[in-house]
Amino acid sequence: MAILLFADHDNAALSEATAKTLTAATQIGGDVDILIAGKGAAAVADEAAKLAGVRSVLLAEGDALEQRLAEPTAALIVALAGDYDTILAPATTTGKNVLPRVAALLDVMQISEVIEVVSADTFKRPIYAGNAIEVVQSSEAKKVLTVRTAGFAAAAADASAPVKTVEAGSEGAELSRFVENILSISDRPELSSAKIIVSGGRALGSEEKFQAVLNPVADKLGAAVGASRAAVDAGYAPNDFQVGQTGKVVAPDLYVACGISGAIQHLAGMKDSKIIVAINTDEEAPIFQVADYGLVGDLFDVLPQLESQL
Repeated sequence: MAILLFADHDNAALSEATAKTLTAATQIGGDVDILIAGKGAAAVADEAAKLAGVRSVLLAEGDALEQRLAEPTAALIVALAGDYDTILAPATTTGKNVLPRVAALLDVMQISEVIEVVSADTFKRPIYAGNAIEVVQSSEAKKVLTVRTAGFAAAAADASAPVKTVEAGSEGAELSRFVENILSISDRPELSSAKIIVSGGRALGSEEKFQAVLNPVADKLGAAVGASRAAVDAGYAPNDFQVGQTGKVVAPDLYVACGISGAIQHLAGMKDSKIIVAINTDEEAPIFQVADYGLVGDLFDVLPQLESQL
């Protein structure tokens, strides 16, 4: 059995999500090749080659692949698919953009958001906002998967696999074009890979209070800042701060939920955190049902006291 892992990267560095997806790939069993599609990404390929469990790294470079748009990238993966039984990618923005197109072109069913590998053809994935776990057995000749990386440890970087160059091709390049990336710039850790996250909800009341109350605590902890959908919809925080079913799925070592009631949509994005701390004035808030530590109190009193003690 051969497995192709479509890597997530920015042409400069490999994302941790790729190393975690590799762990899922090795649990499926078989020889694993990592595909690096991009431009000027030789350093990324070298980084991927160091991951344990990799047979080889395939490096495809070209103008059409620089931003890993779905159309040319999917065409590349389909061209390589003949040599593989399973194709998978982390369930990041890029993976969730490219692999559904790959599955459609191969005329197979995609299995999305895999959280556990049961066997080479059987996988577990959450449904109903994580309130139920579905066990899916695939009879497809080729399996296409996206992996929710929160449940997998990153593969070790203690190997040395060969890097092979593959022809990028130009199919699909005319179907879409990259315009620009508009990204939030922050000195804090990236939300999806942060070890500590401090999240705020609608109870913070305004963007000014959100920043004034949460940021000092996050700075002292070296934490990323997150937000509930209610806080994002109210304009207190940008969209890329959102944690939950329609935001980012995170599993930090410590998740501090401040003024977040704990709707199932939010819990779906953070309930795999190692330790959950909840601060809320409502002792009946659902967040306390999943919290390891709960504090019933006014966050405007609690957080400044916490910040002063750090």
